[in-house]
Amino acid sequence: MKSRLFAALACCIFAASPGTGFQSYAQTPDPAIASLEARHSPDWLKAGTVYQVFVRSFSPAGDLNGVTARLDDLHKLGVNIVWLMPIHPDGQLKKKGSLGSPYAVRDYYAIDPALGTKDDMHRLVQEAHKRQMKVIIDIVANHTAWDSVMMAHSDFYKKDKDGHITYPYDWTDVAALDYSNPGLRRYMTDMLLSWIENFDLDGFRCDAAGEVPTDFWEQARKELEQAKPDIMMLAEAQKPELMRSAFDMDYAWPMMHTVDDVLMNGQPATKVRETFEQQKSLYPKGALHLRMSDDHDELRAVTRYGFPGALAASVLMFTLDGAPLIYNGMEVGDSTQSRAPALFEPQKIFWQAADWHPDSLKLYSQISGLRNQHAALQQGATVWLHNSDEQHVVTSLRRAGEEEFLVAVNLSSTPFRGSVEARGNWKEIELPVSKQESEAIPFVSLNAFEARIFQKQAQ
Repeated sequence: MKSRLFAALACCIFAASPGTGFQSYAQTPDPAIASLEARHSPDWLKAGTVYQVFVRSFSPAGDLNGVTARLDDLHKLGVNIVWLMPIHPDGQLKKKGSLGSPYAVRDYYAIDPALGTKDDMHRLVQEAHKRQMKVIIDIVANHTAWDSVMMAHSDFYKKDKDGHITYPYDWTDVAALDYSNPGLRRYMTDMLLSWIENFDLDGFRCDAAGEVPTDFWEQARKELEQAKPDIMMLAEAQKPELMRSAFDMDYAWPMMHTVDDVLMNGQPATKVRETFEQQKSLYPKGALHLRMSDDHDELRAVTRYGFPGALAASVLMFTLDGAPLIYNGMEVGDSTQSRAPALFEPQKIFWQAADWHPDSLKLYSQISGLRNQHAALQQGATVWLHNSDEQHVVTSLRRAGEEEFLVAVNLSSTPFRGSVEARGNWKEIELPVSKQESEAIPFVSLNAFEARIFQKQAQ
């Protein structure tokens, strides 16, 4: 799920179907939250590159062993956090599509037999850890399938005025859980603990996290940290209070939608800076956000932006703070759809797309490696720079200690020949999608949808 509609300073909530949409929260700053320092997150997360795996589409077999078999590829790509979309059995009662939604869970404690066994899951985690990679799984805590094993506890569910179990919004394939019930809270916390204790997982991506009471997450986090102190918690939400103490990271939906507006709707590139600064004013200082341009709720980035635009958007996301996301074949330029209704049908990544887009894999590998090697490109300070065509071009500095990088991204089909407000001696980092030229900062040339990165040299 995710928010396909958000509005800064909006006071209303938008809702849609699981896997096709999500709510947006009011964007009025709360000084009691914005004045806080963000929780201390593990260093591996601050330096993280997240890879989202839709297990049943990731390999020909569509199982956990198919993921394990490609861990070396993900490691070479620079990934250090592997996020598995829900691996539980899918609900079949009132299901959507021929397979049902992975976000309609029948049993939180079980692994879908079509995906493998507990031994397969143990092997995946162990092999990932051997490669210094972390593994997190999707937990859908807001609702279950209608044929969930939890239906034996009808008091765990919300009821309509007639006393019948009901569903959230118009999400008819799932039943809404009722967190006013202490028994449900205990059940869900014990379930989360069991995954940590039995599989040595490194954390959770929590679906529709904003729909679940914040105080549940805060209490559960305390117990989870006792089991594993450096656990990671990623909220699928845009709700600053969740970042008070419960979660390490949430979704940067506003930035993704801003890039949509710039690349697809002709909005000025200055909107990128405006969104960044507006969002910064809402959150605890140093809060982390998942930076994405593609995921299972979107038309693929190469579909929305075109191939050159998709790569430009990725360079932008990889050079912002937080942690960038690579989604399920994105690195080879795959355009196989996975948002609803494809989410509920058999779909496989078309890995052969790499033959059509050889620069894509090179770019993701290089920019992931660059980010992994330099603290300035991880959580370094962001300084926005003026340039001579801010309608189309975004320019910024990333800075930490003695390191400083200048990033220029053309988010349009209009070539740029102009200047940037920057001084000093700069050396260009060669990227597969950029053509190095002889001009020196402050002068920069960018072809349509081109991105260039420069590192400052000692005087």
